[in-house]
Amino acid sequence: MFSSEFWNIYAEATKTALGFFWKAGWAFVLGYFISAMIQTFVPKRNLTRVMGKASPQSILFATGFGAVSSSCSFAALAAARALLSKGAHFIAAVAFMFASTNLVIELGILIYIFLGWQYLAAEIIGGLILIAISSVLIRLTYPKSWMQRAREKVEGEAESGTDDFDWRQRLVSREGWQMVGHTFVMDWLMVWKEVLIGFVVAGFVSVLVPPAVWGQIFLIDMTSTLPAWVIAVENALVAPFVAAATFIGSMGNIPLATVLASNGVMFAGLMGFIYSDLMVPPLVAVNAKYYGYRVALYIAGIMYISIVATALILSGSFALLGISPESARTVTDIVQFQIDYTFWLNLAFMAVTASLLFLASKHKHDGHGHDMEGDGPIKRVATAGAIAVLGGGVLVWAFV
Repeated sequence: MFSSEFWNIYAEATKTALGFFWKAGWAFVLGYFISAMIQTFVPKRNLTRVMGKASPQSILFATGFGAVSSSCSFAALAAARALLSKGAHFIAAVAFMFASTNLVIELGILIYIFLGWQYLAAEIIGGLILIAISSVLIRLTYPKSWMQRAREKVEGEAESGTDDFDWRQRLVSREGWQMVGHTFVMDWLMVWKEVLIGFVVAGFVSVLVPPAVWGQIFLIDMTSTLPAWVIAVENALVAPFVAAATFIGSMGNIPLATVLASNGVMFAGLMGFIYSDLMVPPLVAVNAKYYGYRVALYIAGIMYISIVATALILSGSFALLGISPESARTVTDIVQFQIDYTFWLNLAFMAVTASLLFLASKHKHDGHGHDMEGDGPIKRVATAGAIAVLGGGVLVWAFV
């Protein structure tokens, strides 16, 4: 029914997707372990009092708090809504959203592994620029009546609760580390579907999509006829829409960014793609549920302008300084299975995962987990499809 070439391509795509998982496995565990400890042992009392104004101090605090929070895009939106309901200013909440999806530890580790330290440096610098630009844009365009109605909505829907504890006592207690295990597990429950879909899509796209397609979308084949700045502008403008079309969140789009880099997409396009995780349609829909469609589209518009501006500022300034990053890593290099540092790190962090799962099993919690918004029928179907495709590919790979 299918030719041998088809089965060979299917097996290669599966191998590539699994290679992405293999390369990033230990990094995910390390990142979420650190994130779980921070969420468990860093008290958040008086947090929204500090974030209640649109001052630089408030924005900086929101940025720092976002950077040590969970990287799940849906969790970022839920946390921002909770901050708003407790008195945080909208500008500070947006800064938190950007930081919690672009400046978190686990994302940085993943970018370092897949794209290199230059892109990691660009991600951090650009993340701060992104937050600064969005803060200024919101100040200039702030829709007071819309935001007042949105705040009244989230305050009316907010759950009561407090987070006041002695972090020293929690740090040395058995219950504290059981909470770390529980938080680790809950973070994974939020993000595993996005990661699965993103890595499978990236693996198959890297094998199935011809370079000519990326060349047409990002004008790669026109570098000899168009000025570099024109291509950079086009890349920055188009990249957020390409990211939105993937429906993949912050942790799942890095392998696909690697595919784009290996096909010659410019620096501006890559950064625009990476920063656009909060613009995927399911996340816009969640914001619409929280605040109404006018505010959700306003947030998306602010994000788009900020992302394009940031990508162009990074591209122009790095080029001026002669330090534009170019990833030397290719997809084939990344997805190799070898007895190297990745093997030993994965082995070690499997033991860490087992320990955290044991701690989580002992944790007595109140039944309130993380907000699981966005886990709708589309994502469930996509997840089932990714599992089926990957499972079938493993069988083909075993026999081809």
